[in-house]
Amino acid sequence: MRQIAFREAIREAMSEEMRRDDRVFLMGEEVAEYNGAYKVSQGMLAEFGAKRVIDTPIAELGFTAVAVGAAQNGLRPVVEFMTWNFAVLALDQILNTASKMLAMSGGQISCPIVFRGPNGSAGQLGAQHSTAFEALYANIPGLKVVSVSNGYDAKGLLKQAIRYEEDPVIFMESEVMYGDKSDIPDEEYYIPLGKADVKRQGRDVTIVSFNKMMKVALGAAVELEKEGISAEVIDLRTIRPLDWMTILESVKKTNRLVIVDEEWPYASVSSEIAYRIQKEGFDYLDAPIRRITAADAPLHYAPNLVEAALPSIGRTVALVKEVMYQRK
Repeated sequence: MRQIAFREAIREAMSEEMRRDDRVFLMGEEVAEYNGAYKVSQGMLAEFGAKRVIDTPIAELGFTAVAVGAAQNGLRPVVEFMTWNFAVLALDQILNTASKMLAMSGGQISCPIVFRGPNGSAGQLGAQHSTAFEALYANIPGLKVVSVSNGYDAKGLLKQAIRYEEDPVIFMESEVMYGDKSDIPDEEYYIPLGKADVKRQGRDVTIVSFNKMMKVALGAAVELEKEGISAEVIDLRTIRPLDWMTILESVKKTNRLVIVDEEWPYASVSSEIAYRIQKEGFDYLDAPIRRITAADAPLHYAPNLVEAALPSIGRTVALVKEVMYQRK
């Protein structure tokens, strides 16, 4: 077991799969000569060469189209977007080609490709660089969507996506987690997509989250424990397919559900979870399902407004107390 940074876990996943399969290659802005905008691909150009670690122009639609064509012709590209905010420019290729080609070709042409990069807010980056996109991509049939919270899960899920998935995979990370350390086994491992993970056992309330909001969920659980409230915390890991059954089984035990979601509230991942659980688990609920999301507005630059707009440990604790019918 080794303790390594999140960015190193991502790098190991890509490098191990590239060593195993020469069809796998990495492309994106600054991934080669600059070693990656966040140093995720550091050293990979030296090992694999310029034909397999490819610097692209600042032209997301263009290089995504190249990768999609390569995937349809038997290769297995990994495309790094410097941020998922920039990937909006490539949405035509992701939505209208990658996600639909298997259906439009009558099952003849698959598109085994991984699109990855940082998602969501990362401090004072302004509105155009701070959007969380999980629900947008999860709303597209033909895509699988992964949103990871730690290096261990990131490595196992990314290796699974590169090696085994024949559908295009949207793989969402976070800039503010690239330096976080995780224990990584020495032996090779894969984590199947579509399976949530119970990160903390509890009896009184279920808290569900994903990506960096897991820090908020777990932090809230620690604070709640000090007040005698035992919170079970679930990390979704995969947004599509959504493992709502793991949530339901937890709610059967705790009878309460709070969702912590960095996205805007309208038509978000938390909206889908709330619908699924009230539909299938209504009789197990002792309180309304509640959620805490980002403010329904573009994220401002000012740090006090960033703090006010995003979920926090304190606001999550207060919301849990509401579903426990306790005073704040």
